[in-house]
Amino acid sequence: MTTVIDPPTVEQAAGRVFDPAWHHDTYPSYQVLREAGAFVPGPLGMRLVTRYREIDAILQDPAWSHAEERELMHPDSDGSDLPTSFLWMEPPDHTRIRRLVSKAFSARRIEATRERCRGLVDELLDAAITAGEVDLVEAIAYPLPLTMIAELMGVPAADHGAVRSMSYWLARGLDPDILLSPEEVEKRKAAARGFRAYFTDLVARRRAEPADDLISGLALAEAEGDRLSADEMLSTLVVLLVAGHETTVSLISGAFHALMRNPDQYAALQADPDLAGPAVDELMRYCTPSHLTTRRAVRDTEVSGESFAEGDGVIILLAAANRDADVYPDAERLDLARYARGARPARHLGFGRGHHYCIGAPMVRLEVELLLRALARRAPRMTALADPPPYRPNLIVRGIQELRVQLSGR
Repeated sequence: MTTVIDPPTVEQAAGRVFDPAWHHDTYPSYQVLREAGAFVPGPLGMRLVTRYREIDAILQDPAWSHAEERELMHPDSDGSDLPTSFLWMEPPDHTRIRRLVSKAFSARRIEATRERCRGLVDELLDAAITAGEVDLVEAIAYPLPLTMIAELMGVPAADHGAVRSMSYWLARGLDPDILLSPEEVEKRKAAARGFRAYFTDLVARRRAEPADDLISGLALAEAEGDRLSADEMLSTLVVLLVAGHETTVSLISGAFHALMRNPDQYAALQADPDLAGPAVDELMRYCTPSHLTTRRAVRDTEVSGESFAEGDGVIILLAAANRDADVYPDAERLDLARYARGARPARHLGFGRGHHYCIGAPMVRLEVELLLRALARRAPRMTALADPPPYRPNLIVRGIQELRVQLSGR
């Protein structure tokens, strides 16, 4: 006998978006919300934006600002624990800082890490296959991007564990304070204080003795005319660490899970390893790590006939937009060749859009493409030992907490 599960109501679907108990199965709720309309009532008097067309328009429209998200998420913060980063700025401040970061976080610097990344991928995959049964989050999804961004920044290997702990709580701290327990808020604040102390010291050391790393590059860019204040330097490093690490952890673990649930796509990757490049975009669309963001209207405006007054806020459901069937044919299907075809599907919103487009996207592409190519070459058999796996409680940067699998070679 087949059990028929009724879809959630619009109100239930809106609630499940913010409920950690549903992180493993949010997409049916997104479908209900998209069908209900481009704009649906949400929490805090804000409207949920559910469809690609409207989200894409808002992200590129200067009538909408990202600058107030920090105050919205952390209304009681005095700024001492989480300094304002360029992630929460608008031009001209955002433009100035992003230009400085781009000088240090250059394509040349990222490309120079290719062989190191390839070797690390092989090392981690070798160890996982040898172990046989592993948690892929701990075995590969965490150490790959953590090691790469920490080395790129110039963090000594002995300190990677401490940086990971701080990064975890800083990523958790991106969520609204009202969704965190008092203990979690304190851990976020402690992580921020620890980050401030650690990187203040490391920045000072790199200024005194520059090395070939990102922190030295930021200090050099600062010395060439424009300046980052102490807080701007620290908050920029927070963004690079969290965006260059935590989101990639979620993408990699989601990619492993998606390939195990879609063995035809894993077989296609094995048959054609050159799918690895375009597959990164499809996995970003299908397993979007950052599910939502916010914007606030800086003037009276209109989107697709919906009116907004100055000061109105919206919650943008990026992951819902990436499964919008009006934009992506067969949107609920993982298709690693989707971005390899001549039809050129719509750009996914996994890296954002407009002037807040993810500055670390080239690093993510490099890491995940090399991992997919290694998987295709080695072709290990992967069997999930728990499905669905447990998910982290994080609202914004979502991902699998533990992904235990049985691995074997060819």
